[in-house]
Amino acid sequence: MLAESELTQAEKAEREKLYEELLRLRDSEDPAEAESAPAHRQPLASAGDMIGGGPYYFPDRRPVTIVCARLPGKMLERMPYTDNKDPDYVRSYTYADIDALIEMFGHVRAVNPTIPVNIRTADDLDADDYTTHLVLLGGVDWNPFTEEIVRLVQLPLLPGSRTAEDRHGYFEVVQNGATGERFTPVLVEENGVPVLREDLAHVFRSVNPYNTRRTLTLCSGMFGRGTFGAVRALTDVRFRDRNERFIHNRFGGFERFSVLARVRVTTNGDAVTPDWTIPTTVLHEWPPSGGGS
Repeated sequence: MLAESELTQAEKAEREKLYEELLRLRDSEDPAEAESAPAHRQPLASAGDMIGGGPYYFPDRRPVTIVCARLPGKMLERMPYTDNKDPDYVRSYTYADIDALIEMFGHVRAVNPTIPVNIRTADDLDADDYTTHLVLLGGVDWNPFTEEIVRLVQLPLLPGSRTAEDRHGYFEVVQNGATGERFTPVLVEENGVPVLREDLAHVFRSVNPYNTRRTLTLCSGMFGRGTFGAVRALTDVRFRDRNERFIHNRFGGFERFSVLARVRVTTNGDAVTPDWTIPTTVLHEWPPSGGGS
């Protein structure tokens, strides 16, 4: 069989046509109707989904691409098995936000067992990846694709890059083109070393700017545990249902929404899944409570 990269555009189109015909034969629902519905208006669960649907269930059964950053070269130099010429080379060791990636990939595959779920780094995307359901992990510091998306969609919160002078970073509210309140993580000094005590987790959902029939989800933090907390908010079996209800109650659906929350870090260094129903956990929500999108 030919690899996907070896197919011509005409062959890819024919494959997509056959794929849709097979779905039409297999599914009890009308695939044409599901395909034609806007991504954010498609149903959230089905009888075949055994773990509850939610925003990472994709009833149109189209591919999902999870995009993460590749660790900077200076970091890779300090890590074993990241050189592709090493006999013990492990490609996954070169990914940033690996905890968040494992959690997201496992959950999306569990909820959508029959669809392709691909992992890409920002420097490894091809043209077809852009028009799938996109799930972006991590902020703008190491992920240039996140930076590109920030330019394309009107985010209500802009991430500020961490610098050598300011290791905290921040999220800044943007309204009518003007910047406003800033939110920063909490670091404390312990024996002269900065220790993270509270990170920030931003979850943003909209239609995919490259394909309005697909979705875009951005999960990011100022540090890795913030990104992990952003993912866990809607995958953790203990909290995902109540956080999903929070979304429905506040925004009436999944068309466009943004939630910025605290992610507390234990003394053991673990990130605690944010419970959005606790008023002090959510720092910013958009659209404002009761508003439409």
